Amino acid sequence: MGTLRWLLDARLEVAGSTVLWREVIGNVFGLASALLGMRRLVWAWPIGMLGNALLFTVFLGGAFATPQAVDLYGQAGRQVFFFAVSVYGWWRWSRNRRQATAPDAGGVVPRRATNRERVALLGAVVVGMALAYPVLAALGSWGPLPDAWILVGSLLATYGMARGWVEFWLIWIAVDTVGVPLLLQGGFYPSAAMYGVYGLFCAWGFVSWMRISRALRRRSEQAPSYVEAAV
Repeated sequence: MGTLRWLLDARLEVAGSTVLWREVIGNVFGLASALLGMRRLVWAWPIGMLGNALLFTVFLGGAFATPQAVDLYGQAGRQVFFFAVSVYGWWRWSRNRRQATAPDAGGVVPRRATNRERVALLGAVVVGMALAYPVLAALGSWGPLPDAWILVGSLLATYGMARGWVEFWLIWIAVDTVGVPLLLQGGFYPSAAMYGVYGLFCAWGFVSWMRISRALRRRSEQAPSYVEAAV
């Protein structure tokens, strides 16, 4: 209980502003999850879930003591949805890893989303925004429109990561682009800084997964010729 109490109450002063240690630690867990995810390691999911739990307490300031004067219900709600989608991602990557035959195989095989899957993503954005915005506005969330996009985009990016779609990195970049100014205006400085780092990291992750996807595709295309040559 002593550690938990410290985690809930501990603060530090940065450039005259009060920052919660749980916001810093939660974002560090989030970055670690992203790094592990780029390497397609299953541990990305449980570590990310720890960060979700901490950040939920940060953005729901009405229930947990925070120095910020605003509540971001979309940001808090997405931590709950993240946790649920992460359970699916953890299960899917673990299953893929057990079934893999290659010793260097990760938890998922990166690939480009099909046209049908991209259309489904676009439809999910439209439906998700239509549902999330009025709910967040009614709850009194600060900045309900960008907050709604961060919620919807984050869920779709997490689902895309679980499925192994290369495009999920691009969705994250779009989320980060909206998230940085919103969080800065709300006074969530560690989260805003981490969103900026995420944006740069996601560009790197996109290039990395694209290279892996192309290499795997070339390998699969060359496989029949090897068999024919052996025969």
